[in-house]
Amino acid sequence: AKQGQKVLVNIVGWPDTMKSPEGEIVDVFGTPGNNNTEMHAILAEFDLPYSYPQEVEQQAEKIPDTIDAKEIARRRDMRGVTTFTIDPADAKDFDDALSIRRLPNGNFEVGVHIADVTHYVHPGDMIDAEGQSRATSVYLVDRTVPMLPERLSNGLCSLRPNEEKLCFSAIFELSPEAEVQQEWFGRTVIYSDRRFTYQEAQDVIETGRGDLFDEILLLNDLAQKLRAERFRNGSINFERDEAKFELDENGKPLRVYFKEIKESNQLIEEFMLLANQCAAHFARVKQIPFVYRVHEEPNGEKLERLHALLQACGINDHFAKEVPTPKELSAILEGVRGTAFEQIVNTGMLRCMSKACYEEKPKGHYGLVLKDYAHFTSPIRRYPDLAIHRIMTDLLSGTDKETMAIRYTDFAIQASKQSSEREVIAVQIERKAEDCYKAEYARR
Repeated sequence: AKQGQKVLVNIVGWPDTMKSPEGEIVDVFGTPGNNNTEMHAILAEFDLPYSYPQEVEQQAEKIPDTIDAKEIARRRDMRGVTTFTIDPADAKDFDDALSIRRLPNGNFEVGVHIADVTHYVHPGDMIDAEGQSRATSVYLVDRTVPMLPERLSNGLCSLRPNEEKLCFSAIFELSPEAEVQQEWFGRTVIYSDRRFTYQEAQDVIETGRGDLFDEILLLNDLAQKLRAERFRNGSINFERDEAKFELDENGKPLRVYFKEIKESNQLIEEFMLLANQCAAHFARVKQIPFVYRVHEEPNGEKLERLHALLQACGINDHFAKEVPTPKELSAILEGVRGTAFEQIVNTGMLRCMSKACYEEKPKGHYGLVLKDYAHFTSPIRRYPDLAIHRIMTDLLSGTDKETMAIRYTDFAIQASKQSSEREVIAVQIERKAEDCYKAEYARR
């Protein structure tokens, strides 16, 4: 280490006779202001290792990259159905894909196919323990710290095009009005025909031309109907500006801009929401241990602050002493949309909300107006999704409810607690990293 560098120090003692502690340097991050230096320092501050223990990486490397014919025979074969992914342009971990085909009765079969991480990661192994400890991938401006080793997250489990992949799927029969007629959960094998970026899919939606235009337009039509119904039921539509950065070849920010949410984003969002909701409903009906995504109603103190803000903006509300319904909050947001008060009311209402978390009990999701909700669609980057895939697979294989309770009750409690705690830390890391890049951009 050289004078002026950022380092990680292990404090070994602080004798009473000394004004400063004694320590040993265990890692040298580098020169302050350097992107790698700052990002590694932030990760160390929150005790998140950037790399994996060698033994975990070695175990991941030993996993075969071929799919056994017997394994395919045990699964629902979806390889003949048109399937594709839609993700950000810089994504490498494609953990969800969609398929669609018309049925003879005029309805549509829509498949939400999620990478079957539990086929490769087993209870009690080193990869599972490491994944549960991390609980989530962390997305910094210029890099991702994955929950799972890259051999899994970007390789074996990533639903890359023109490759056979193992999935855990939610398959729905939808009417032309996007009403669910039937649902099915289980293990599948798929073949993705195309990898779309959000912009590529948006171009197809806007022009009606391009690869798989029929499938994308059909899915978009169904997604917009699901979305309209969701908002009719009172789901809150927050308009949140997400800052994105354009970096040069050295990782320096060239510009900052806001991410645009278009129909291609909404298409994916609506089908993921549908799968999440139906998975949680499945678990509650079956009365099995589970990891639910819970969003409770806002408390009185936060509502008082929101009430004061609305009064200051000249907006009349009637919930000063009672909890408003999501539909009432949505009506206020719609009423200020396009006005000078839109941003401040949107921000104030967002801060009024309770923090969503994971729990083993189904307490519902206030913001989405859903009795049942879980995170089912991203097991590559969120441990709760991996956990419920494992639980659902075990139940669907024929395990009785008593055995399920013995196997998974404590597991669901532990996974919920750990994932909630690590999610908060991940948000702090991501915000601090983003602040570094904003400051770097402002200094240019």
